[in-house]
Amino acid sequence: MKRSTSKIDKLTLAMISYYKNDPRRIQHFLKVHSLARLIGKYEGLDDKTQFILEAAALVHDIGIKPAEELYGKGVCGGDLQQKLGVEPAAAVLGGLDFEKDETDRICYLVAHHHTYKNIEGLDLQILIEADFLVNAYEDSLSGDAIESFRTRIFKTKTGTELLRTMFCDKS
Repeated sequence: MKRSTSKIDKLTLAMISYYKNDPRRIQHFLKVHSLARLIGKYEGLDDKTQFILEAAALVHDIGIKPAEELYGKGVCGGDLQQKLGVEPAAAVLGGLDFEKDETDRICYLVAHHHTYKNIEGLDLQILIEADFLVNAYEDSLSGDAIESFRTRIFKTKTGTELLRTMFCDKS
């Protein structure tokens, strides 16, 4: 009996292929996906929003590769990721038969995952929180930087609890 493969599984493999020979980027999006999935489940997202969140977590940094191709290695700040990520994200999603409305929302999340004002939608809020949780560790952020981001940006109970458990709870 053949097991069915979900779109999320296919997208995961497509993104691993997209970032072949770049284990750091692969590890990053896998960790963001895992935390986004967990937060979304605990925050009670409906199935469609959960699916869109998980897909967006997998492709959220897809703009890094074209940014570095255009501007050089290491030149891939948040604004460039947002600007240059939509086109390749749409291409990858289209190749996996994502619905237009799914692709549109996922691309919106890609285009806004480093925009911390006027966060529209719980899916974007969770993506931002999950990405920060991973970035805080990978970038060795200071306790002050983590606390500042927590008080300004974090809104979900689950994301806030994960942040406290991972970085702030010294007991």
